[in-house]
Amino acid sequence: MTETATVRRSRLTPEREAELYAAVLDLLREVGYDALTMDAVAARTRSSKATLYRQWGGKAELVAKAMRANKPHTNIADVDTGSLRGDLHTLVSGTDECAMEQNNALMRGLAMAVHGNPDLLKAFRELIIEPEMAELRRVVQRAVDRGEVRPDNPAVEYVLHMFVGAFVARGMIDDQPPTQSFLRSYLDAVVLPALGVSTTR
Repeated sequence: MTETATVRRSRLTPEREAELYAAVLDLLREVGYDALTMDAVAARTRSSKATLYRQWGGKAELVAKAMRANKPHTNIADVDTGSLRGDLHTLVSGTDECAMEQNNALMRGLAMAVHGNPDLLKAFRELIIEPEMAELRRVVQRAVDRGEVRPDNPAVEYVLHMFVGAFVARGMIDDQPPTQSFLRSYLDAVVLPALGVSTTR
């Protein structure tokens, strides 16, 4: 990001930014990504379209940043309980189930749009997927350093894939939103055993 862009993007207060992101998510729920327009966002938020483009560049970046700002869980990279199981369970326990259900519904709605829109896919990779992978890698690396996980365990590269799989499968197979109880069970039954970590309480 250039210095000019940094200065330009610093003009919004955190409160105003949160208000804009909330409005974007409301519009997404109402009309979906393809029908969402910057004109509609401008009208809903009483902003000028030119301001929105200066601040975010376009719809894809705005939507991805709104989703990232709405993430309903604790930053796992800041959690260190002394064990991988403790860290991952803390992540799940720090979620708000109502917000998680809403986010999951939004992600399902965006799934088709992501794969049909290169700009949106790029924004999601840069702003959501890659930061999530980096966080989880740090957490797993701590477990490797503690001797909990073998460094050559092939499942290390698929932790985020397993998490995403839990969210997708819960809706598709069970027709239910992911809950804290489901995710804790999933961690103990799937993720931790794949990493060779004991699930003994």
